[in-house]
Amino acid sequence: MYPEPTGGGLVFREPKGKNKRLAPIPLPLIPLLRAHRKDHLRERLAAGELWEEHDLVFCQENGRPIDPRMDWQEFKDILATASLRDARVHDNRHTAGTLLIESGVSPRVVMEILGHSSMRMMTRYTHVASVLANDAARRMGDALGE
Repeated sequence: MYPEPTGGGLVFREPKGKNKRLAPIPLPLIPLLRAHRKDHLRERLAAGELWEEHDLVFCQENGRPIDPRMDWQEFKDILATASLRDARVHDNRHTAGTLLIESGVSPRVVMEILGHSSMRMMTRYTHVASVLANDAARRMGDALGE
């Protein structure tokens, strides 16, 4: 479930699709998430009776969900501070898929991670795989004894 703006407030709604997915976490992020959890527990104690439990990893200091519009503005501020081109938050999803493909991860695995329902969706990411195509040609040449 995730929060969605509705009528001036936020309501939780089920994500699209019928299956729940597990999101693999890169090992370098685990210490950061553990530190975040400690901060989260301190916020919970400080909030006392004002705390609302929604079992969220990221939330406001009172446990309530973060308004997605606030994430959007924070994302835009980070881009500006880093002198990066303007982008949509969703573009991060495309970047992740592209990086996975360019790193040699199987398109089927990338499909699972991104939650695509068909391999057809992977065509959005295959155009960037010229590095992989060159590597495949080199490997074929090696196999043919060139």
